[in-house]
Amino acid sequence: MNELRTTLYEETVPGGGHTSFILKRGQLLRLTDLEGGGNTSVLLFNATEKSERLNLPDSLKCQHTARLTAGHCLYSDMGRVLAAITADSCGWHDSFGGVLNAAEVQEKYGAGRYQELRNGFHRNGVDNLLVEMGKWDMRLQDLLMCLNLFSRVDVDADGCFRFAQGNSKAGDYVELYAPMDTLVVLTALQHPLDPNPQYAPKPIGLTWQQVASDGISVLCRTSRAENGRGFHNTERQYL
Repeated sequence: MNELRTTLYEETVPGGGHTSFILKRGQLLRLTDLEGGGNTSVLLFNATEKSERLNLPDSLKCQHTARLTAGHCLYSDMGRVLAAITADSCGWHDSFGGVLNAAEVQEKYGAGRYQELRNGFHRNGVDNLLVEMGKWDMRLQDLLMCLNLFSRVDVDADGCFRFAQGNSKAGDYVELYAPMDTLVVLTALQHPLDPNPQYAPKPIGLTWQQVASDGISVLCRTSRAENGRGFHNTERQYL
């Protein structure tokens, strides 16, 4: 379905960077892998009641998939839709890999201190996400599983995770529609299973758009019976 859109704002998150913001009800966020091989680790919260947050196990179970792409919803722990994936040129996004902490980054990439590297110092996902969460009065106990956009992780016959290289190309994008006011916390860092031995996180483009109607969510509403109920639960908040 073609929808009238108004672009509200654009920015670039540099490799290693992090940001957070409220994606308001009825807005659309497009994330773009600007160079290819990018990864964006994302957390979602109910902007008005942050104890309600992204529940990836429920998101996977209720939609009978471990492969998140267009037509799928990202559920809170209260059965509401924090965001709907309305478009996706990449085709696969990882919900298993999580993020690395400081010790794991040092073990994988070596010492990368600010004293020597200045703004190129090695950052890690745990600290980056906590910095942003702290701006919204959240702490370590609020850090849960994150979604890794643009990355694909397969499970082999032995039950081991395998990182799929080349999953995302330059210009690939994913769009998240917000049926409620949703706090988005994200960081642009390499996936924990990325075999590249060099610390080289890629930038991610962000574009905010206002859509004319929620018709853009029809694919997500109808792809699973559970998603229709999820949207119903979400819309009850605004009656």
